[in-house]
Amino acid sequence: MTEARLALSGDGPLVVLTGAGMSAESGVPTFRDAHTGLWQRYDPAALATPEAWARDRDTVWAWYRWREHLVSGAEPNPGHLAVARAQADRDVVVVTQNVDDLHERAGSGSVHHVHGSLFAHRCDTCGASMDVGPPPAEPIDRLTPPVCGRCGGWSRPGVVWFGEMLPSQPWNAAVDAVTSAAVVLVVGTSGLVHPAASLPGLAVDARIPVVEVNPGPSGLGSDVSVYVRATAGQALPALLHP
Repeated sequence: MTEARLALSGDGPLVVLTGAGMSAESGVPTFRDAHTGLWQRYDPAALATPEAWARDRDTVWAWYRWREHLVSGAEPNPGHLAVARAQADRDVVVVTQNVDDLHERAGSGSVHHVHGSLFAHRCDTCGASMDVGPPPAEPIDRLTPPVCGRCGGWSRPGVVWFGEMLPSQPWNAAVDAVTSAAVVLVVGTSGLVHPAASLPGLAVDARIPVVEVNPGPSGLGSDVSVYVRATAGQALPALLHP
């Protein structure tokens, strides 16, 4: 912990890269955990594609709205709160692979969602943002999406599906943040999902220290300057507010 605290000390820009492990302690269901009860008969990967949307949008929309409901019931954990509190002393940018809104609800002001957000609904035709209201409180197997008032298309989840490109604005902002940081803190990622997994390497190439927090084995290997084996909730309050 001491070496990690030293690497994270200072007042230069801090970039925090987060993955599924960041939200695990908040009880956010993983992609596959959301397939319980009504949804057990579905393959999650089969619902998260443009092809699934074209084939059966009512089923896909119903599942994503159920995920919204589950995520809405979760609360930011001490890790999220520690990252938000760090803004009082320095510039902090969060780059997350998560599609939940827990960083924002914890109080982080600069958050880039490279895989999109469950709550950023948009038209599947013209791309306009759409307000669709709160999700149903009970699982429904089919639900018709709202119609876009601009072009007549359908509201779709604001996430990146398999086979889709990452949204350019968050990705470019992430690259800029990582390559201009004083230090990069990587929390709860596997290091396997590309292109997001390439971001720590960009920091290493720019000679920026990388601190990894992960309850399991390191997902970054030689890209890590300091590795702390712990959960986000355990480690981040101590690392960012010693």
